Amino acid sequence: MATEINIKNIPTGYQSIISNGRHAVIGDEPIKAKGTDLGFSPVEFILAGISMCKVATIRNVARRKGWEIGNVDAQLSQNVLRNSDGSLKTRVKSNIQIEGDITEEQRALLISEADNCYVTRMVRGEWELHESETLKLEVETATL
Repeated sequence: MATEINIKNIPTGYQSIISNGRHAVIGDEPIKAKGTDLGFSPVEFILAGISMCKVATIRNVARRKGWEIGNVDAQLSQNVLRNSDGSLKTRVKSNIQIEGDITEEQRALLISEADNCYVTRMVRGEWELHESETLKLEVETATL
């Protein structure tokens, strides 16, 4: 199933209303990038998606196996390096804490599953980014 995201940019800073048709959030850039810092930056959204998938995967696997766990917390950080050919290499570090009465073997399995979650596999996989097309504005016709 295809995922669709709609963006409505607001003239203040770089604020955008980001919607999937059911939910909406605000995106922005930090003040140092001339934004207003009133929402997540694009990079923060990427890291949030990866970390959310990791945590959800841990919960899913624990539930399927009948393991009782408490809070699951994750912290991700990224560092971008420029290669000699000008391309970018992004390093993402992840730390995960799982509360609960589980063995170290169970904890290791949960973290291994998290590191192989859907979004992580998607980011590691092959991407085909098509050139943007111009949106056609829909002209509403008023009925008198």
